[in-house]
Amino acid sequence: MHPAFLSLFRRPALALGALALASASHGALAQGFAAYITPPRFEVQVAPGQSLRQVVEIQHVGQQKGNYRIYTNDWAFLPDNSVAFSDALAADSCRPWVAVERRELTIEPGARYRYRFEITPPPGTPARECRFALMIEGLEPARVQGDLNFPVGGRIGVIVYATIGDAAPKLEITGTRVAQVDGQPSAVVEVRNLGNAHGRLEGFVNGTDASGARFEMAPADLPILPGETRRIAITPVAENGKPTPTVRFPLVVKGNLEWGKNRLPLDASFAP
Repeated sequence: MHPAFLSLFRRPALALGALALASASHGALAQGFAAYITPPRFEVQVAPGQSLRQVVEIQHVGQQKGNYRIYTNDWAFLPDNSVAFSDALAADSCRPWVAVERRELTIEPGARYRYRFEITPPPGTPARECRFALMIEGLEPARVQGDLNFPVGGRIGVIVYATIGDAAPKLEITGTRVAQVDGQPSAVVEVRNLGNAHGRLEGFVNGTDASGARFEMAPADLPILPGETRRIAITPVAENGKPTPTVRFPLVVKGNLEWGKNRLPLDASFAP
């Protein structure tokens, strides 16, 4: 999962979930919400019985004081690569282990605030991954005009992955095929995670398409959560500001994908 996630929602029905969701690399400027957040994602390690303090920086870029509410959510990464946030505690939620500095915050125009939170897994917690979202929500709604007239607000979910003990991913490729990604046919590998922490594919492989064109390719930066199988697109890498090359299938891909210190050899032909 990449960075932070911005969602717009009707007020006051927060429990209905996001009306729209878009990725935001470091922040968002939306109706009733004007903030930049850094870092957009945490990937940390903590031992059972110990506390780990982290800091997220909130920069308010509005012209008036910004009022924010900060809280935690559980989240699910859906098959279409969107994220669903939930106020309700999931069955295996680790949110009770999380302490936040304060619930509401006012920031002056142009000012930055270093906001602290702590994760404290109980002693004896077995190896696992603690995942939650730190939600930063603007409290001043704006009104959407037009056919529908309703108040909206904005919020950013900063995704936190905390590895406890020796939890680790274990990735394997279970299949390859061509699938539609963002409306375009793309080479896709199906990756299964047999471990107890999330993993991501990295590295570069070489592709040769039907026209004989050769290009460097890389996997999408998406998390594969424990116990799930996810489709990961392998796409050409744009060079020196040039447009991304167009692939003409069939496509042959060879090389090694990586996760951590491990390699996943890939030698496959992709045909529609």
